[in-house]
Amino acid sequence: MPISLHLADDPPPERADAARNRHAVLAAALRLVDHCGVDAVSMDAVATEAGVGKGTLFRRFGSRQGLMAAVLNESETQWQAAVLSGPPPLGPGAPPMGRLLEFGHSRLHLNLTHAALIRAAGRAGARSYAAVSFSAMHVRYLLGELGVRGDIALLATSLLAPLEVPILEQQVNQEGISLARIEAAWDDLVRRVAV
Repeated sequence: MPISLHLADDPPPERADAARNRHAVLAAALRLVDHCGVDAVSMDAVATEAGVGKGTLFRRFGSRQGLMAAVLNESETQWQAAVLSGPPPLGPGAPPMGRLLEFGHSRLHLNLTHAALIRAAGRAGARSYAAVSFSAMHVRYLLGELGVRGDIALLATSLLAPLEVPILEQQVNQEGISLARIEAAWDDLVRRVAV
């Protein structure tokens, strides 16, 4: 029987029942968020929907903010998987310009869809360096594939900035700008950078 060694900083392996509970809780929370909206989702409702005790939620996630952060992380992980290995044009197989445009549209919609979830996650849901780095690295990669010259790191940051929640909410909710207009403007920005 092979022996598994873990480093001191490694979390202990997750038990099968704990993994099932985690998946059930995250799926239940996401269903409730999608159906009722973030503000209507309580720990009691999630526990009932997932078929677990409320104590299980608090032991696992610590607080409602912690649970919302975990739901946000799960969504981010699924989105990243679609970017890396999903069908084109978001995933591999499409020309770089098509992938970059689809990436922006997808990120825009995901950020707007999860804006309330991001707020509910609070400090616990602050975008991790890894999540931000993933988007930045992907955009840098696609700009490289397009043969863009210049400071690729700053150009990627410039392309990602308009897709962030505060900017999108300002444009959509305060200024009444349509998503179609925002997408078209983002596409125009990408094409200008990629010239």
